[in-house]
Amino acid sequence: MFYTEIIEDEICVLNSEESKHCIGVLRHHTGDIVDVFSRSGKIYTAKIINDSQKKCVLNIIDSQPAYKRPEFLHIAIAPTKNIDRFEWFVEKAVETGVEEITPVVSEHSERKMLNLERMEKIIIAAMKQSLNMHFPKINQVIEFKDFIRLKSAETKCIAYCEEKTISFSETIVSGKPTLTMIGPEGDFTKQEIEMAISKGFIPVSLGRNRLRTETAGIVSCAIFQCMTARYGIIRDK
Repeated sequence: MFYTEIIEDEICVLNSEESKHCIGVLRHHTGDIVDVFSRSGKIYTAKIINDSQKKCVLNIIDSQPAYKRPEFLHIAIAPTKNIDRFEWFVEKAVETGVEEITPVVSEHSERKMLNLERMEKIIIAAMKQSLNMHFPKINQVIEFKDFIRLKSAETKCIAYCEEKTISFSETIVSGKPTLTMIGPEGDFTKQEIEMAISKGFIPVSLGRNRLRTETAGIVSCAIFQCMTARYGIIRDK
């Protein structure tokens, strides 16, 4: 599976990195049939018509929409001080089906900037690995107070370390979008939690254990994936 950003008149072109992987590493040649995906949400069956390692050109034979789950998970999460941990979260969240990620800066945040171009490269690699061909969205970094004012998913949750919360799994409703917020190392402040609740966020727990930020993000993905699985353990509300 290869990624393209250039599709025009039934022709698609791979960038130099994808071309090298297709031709130089996997040793495809002119006439070979391969699968290609793009941000359009489609998967293309295409024939190689120019097997250049710098600019591989393909003729589109067929296309079909990538599978999109009826449920929608949006994770708003504080970027971690150690960027490797956040990149790991992005990779695994995409592999487990997250639809949208928003980096949020809160009072205890130690990282306030991200290289979104690099994040998108990680997203593409994770999509290819997991065969999840629906391109997730990663937003610009935003301040906590600005984010909670935005209109967002029908179910809005904020996860933090507090015994008097309900399980995240209890808030998930079949066929409806869900947003959950994950705080930084040191968690959200009491004032931030109160602000979020005043804006309609439901305080939730991700389990009994205290989790790192990136682990909490992946646990959210896993719970959501389990509760919305096609074999159906979720109840409609």
